Amino acid sequence: MDAKSKGSGMDYWKKIVILLCAGWVTIWVYRSALSPAYPQINASLGGNITDTALGFISTCYFFGYVAMQIPAGFLVDKIGKKKVLIPGFIVFGLAALLISQATSISMIYIGSVLAGLGCGSFYGSAYSLTSQNIPKEKRSFSTAIVNSGSAVGSGLGLILSSFLVVQLQFPWQTMMYISVALIVVMLIAFVAIIRNNKEDAEFLAQSEVEEAAAVAEDAPVVEKEHVSVKKLFAPKMLFAYILYFATCYGYYMTVTWLPNFLGTERGFEGAAIGFSASLVAFASIPGALFFSRLADKYMHKKVQFIVILELLAAAMLLFTVQATNSTFLLISLIMYGFLGKLAVEPIIISWLGENAPKVGIGTTLGVFNFFGMMSSVIAPTLTGSISDATGSKVMGFYISVILLVVGTILFLLANLNKKQKA
Repeated sequence: MDAKSKGSGMDYWKKIVILLCAGWVTIWVYRSALSPAYPQINASLGGNITDTALGFISTCYFFGYVAMQIPAGFLVDKIGKKKVLIPGFIVFGLAALLISQATSISMIYIGSVLAGLGCGSFYGSAYSLTSQNIPKEKRSFSTAIVNSGSAVGSGLGLILSSFLVVQLQFPWQTMMYISVALIVVMLIAFVAIIRNNKEDAEFLAQSEVEEAAAVAEDAPVVEKEHVSVKKLFAPKMLFAYILYFATCYGYYMTVTWLPNFLGTERGFEGAAIGFSASLVAFASIPGALFFSRLADKYMHKKVQFIVILELLAAAMLLFTVQATNSTFLLISLIMYGFLGKLAVEPIIISWLGENAPKVGIGTTLGVFNFFGMMSSVIAPTLTGSISDATGSKVMGFYISVILLVVGTILFLLANLNKKQKA
């Protein structure tokens, strides 16, 4: 097999897009599988577990995931993507198996932390692969395709869990066995498709020579150096991190608690819970593809796209909790999916690539994702605590709306200041 995999009939970068999309599907089937089954998990473990304790399952997962971001990024640079991804997914599979055998909530917590650590190997490897292998002119749209895997996985996980566990009354552990099967398939695919370190180094060396030759007339080749903390946390970068925190907060709060909210506070039953909650995920796919194409076409309007999408997403979350009938609620959920995190994320990442320091882009992406994923540690438990204290999760939605509006305004102000100084 040569460096570009031409003999196989498909370009290597296209294989990478399909592979990484499937990776996100697998991760998100697992991530979304437990929340619709919270009542069944509670019943199987004695029936006296609070919403705070159930929400802490997601917090444990995301704690492991966040903790792994910086070490995984470092390891990707040191030993290569393949040697990080494969052990990570082995840990992920073992964790899902451990959760399936859990006899206490503590065992589920331990398994969730391990699953988070295992999945934490994926982000840095995935976006290193996309940035190094996908042609620049196809990168935004291809990234949107890769990201859509999280929407497909989330929707599938919610529907399967609600249908199999809630409606057909299969054991909740069934979803963990399905996750393990998908993880095994992904491990085989990683081994078969991803280049080893030597092949990768040869291809990247050749690409760097070609790129240097292509840009030699316009700019000098930048030497490798470390990004400074000052540039990393310059106002416009810091407010981009805060905006991403707010964007992820609303999304992960919704992913974790929306099925329970629909079932306990809005009267949805059985498979209707998973189907309705999955509308957010499935609506995000056309949103991500449409807006990423639009943002590529009007590249100088990225800030405007981000601000408008974020404010509209905040409005849709507000409409969701204030809906007086199920039709209005479902329309609001669909529009939140279409306009929300997965639609705006490729545009924010594209903006980041244009505005981040030209050196240390990996470090910048690590910090960016760290801020975003910190919200996933906070949102599930905080919303569960609010539910225990007030008997409702409505305040959790209001907090998400407020964070989105504040984060968007700060991001807009930082970019307005930049334009005024220019």
